[in-house]
Amino acid sequence: MPGILLHLFPASLYAALGVHFWRSRNQRSRGTTYPTGERILLALALLAHGVALQSQLFANGHMRFGFSVAISLMVWLAVLFYWIETIYTRLDGLQTLAMPAAAVGALLPLLFPSQHELTNAGSIAFRAHFIVAMLAYSLFTLAALHALLMAVAERQLHSARLSRAFASLPPLLTMEALLFRLITVAFILLTLTLISGVAFSESLFGRPFRFDHKTVFAVVSWLLFGALLFGRHAWGWRGRVALRWTLAGFIALMFAYVGSRFVLEVLLERSV
Repeated sequence: MPGILLHLFPASLYAALGVHFWRSRNQRSRGTTYPTGERILLALALLAHGVALQSQLFANGHMRFGFSVAISLMVWLAVLFYWIETIYTRLDGLQTLAMPAAAVGALLPLLFPSQHELTNAGSIAFRAHFIVAMLAYSLFTLAALHALLMAVAERQLHSARLSRAFASLPPLLTMEALLFRLITVAFILLTLTLISGVAFSESLFGRPFRFDHKTVFAVVSWLLFGALLFGRHAWGWRGRVALRWTLAGFIALMFAYVGSRFVLEVLLERSV
């Protein structure tokens, strides 16, 4: 399959599913089961997206990783987690946010091919560090989408204009519990990422640890999410307070790698 179709196929599937989800959920009553056909189509889109990512990550026998692949991989993992979570919990409203994001994520590597070749990519320690970091990023991405979904649902609920798509969601307290479960797991993974990056920088990256802007933003994000979890435990933070802290932490985390790679690769047109 030509390279362009590798990205267009999953993007088209995501877009079509997004339109379908929006139309069907606005016509569906609360409590309807999640159709098997939708699960299969979303699984097919995820599989095609994964194949496209693999072709970008390991092109010509080398591991290449830039901002476009980073976003695409984070979105892919986030949608995969979402697909798994829907086995246990109905999250219909999240589809209206997740599918457009997934479609854009699938197309980004096609629009901005990565030229940055990773060193030490053959190291088992580096790959473990890489996987844990991507899992953390992806869970935080899903948490940010989840927080936005909760904010919209809460606003509609207070204005007494709850659409059918949002009426099919679980109660806000259930969604809030899921949000903090996502953030807790992602926070643990981010902690492991930071510890391994600082303690084993020489073996992971082939150079001593440097306290650069990426590290600063990653630490800021870690502090924000840590403060949110502490505030939740100590003072019961929830609602808009939780939304603000979640989005602030997510934005800081994006600047840690994706933002810096975007500046280098797109604005400055450099690959290193």
